[in-house]
Amino acid sequence: MEGPQAVVATLFSNLLILLAISQDNCLLHSPMFFLLGHLAFLDLCLSSFATPRALFDFLAQRQTISFQGCMAQIFFLHLFGGSEMFLLMAMAYDRYVAIRHPLHYASLMSQRHCVGLVLASWAGGLLHTSVQLAFTINAPFCGPNHVDSFFCDIPLVIKLACVDIFPLEIMMVTNSGIMSLVGFITLLISYGLIFSAIRSRAPSEGTSKAISTCTSHLIVVTMYFGPCIFIYLRPKTLFTIDKVLSVFYTAVTPLLNPAIYALKNQKMKSAMGKLLGRYSVQVSDQVPVIPKPNTVFLFSEIRVF
Repeated sequence: MEGPQAVVATLFSNLLILLAISQDNCLLHSPMFFLLGHLAFLDLCLSSFATPRALFDFLAQRQTISFQGCMAQIFFLHLFGGSEMFLLMAMAYDRYVAIRHPLHYASLMSQRHCVGLVLASWAGGLLHTSVQLAFTINAPFCGPNHVDSFFCDIPLVIKLACVDIFPLEIMMVTNSGIMSLVGFITLLISYGLIFSAIRSRAPSEGTSKAISTCTSHLIVVTMYFGPCIFIYLRPKTLFTIDKVLSVFYTAVTPLLNPAIYALKNQKMKSAMGKLLGRYSVQVSDQVPVIPKPNTVFLFSEIRVF
């Protein structure tokens, strides 16, 4: 799939999930789908902050960005990326409670608790990106201004500072690298407990389906957290592959999340089908029908002089 097509597919699939959940009261009041809707919104934001601009600049052969635009990209990258990390942990907690403590699921994952988890995710992302930006924006930049990537990010920008960047590197490791590592370990422990609970039950079609679903979730989580850990935990060296890995958490994961989290769920597919059917009917009703004329002209009888 080419770049523009991938962007359109990402935006369309996540927007479709968001609309399907928001217009279905049963899904909207389900903790799992409530959190999934917010994941789709974050994926919309994460895939829109830099990728469309990078494609436009590539087609227009323009490779410049203002300092304010660069700082804005750093802010939104870590706001959306950090919030999604916390939200993925909240979604893993939701599945953990549903499988390990099904009798307490309604009380532990009430609407109030779900809203609290979403707000905590956004607050964590905002705190994370505010710390990053506060250190970076106050650093003096007076040397080269070439960033070897599709967008501005902390590891590349701090290399351009005219001061000792060791404090900035420590900030990056502690605020981004360790946060990614701790989040990933937490998710591994959560899914390990989920797998343990599933395997302790009698084998059935439901258990095999649950194992398959959790395995898919774990693969996507690894594809999201893995590049972040690799990039942000080693400040001293930059590799060419960093540019490729950055695409995973800004473009590839937002494209895969709808297929992994939503399209494999029967309720979600049914809600999306109803939504598409409703809009297709509305569009067809708005198309004017041209009535056939009552008089039929036989052109073979017309003579032109």
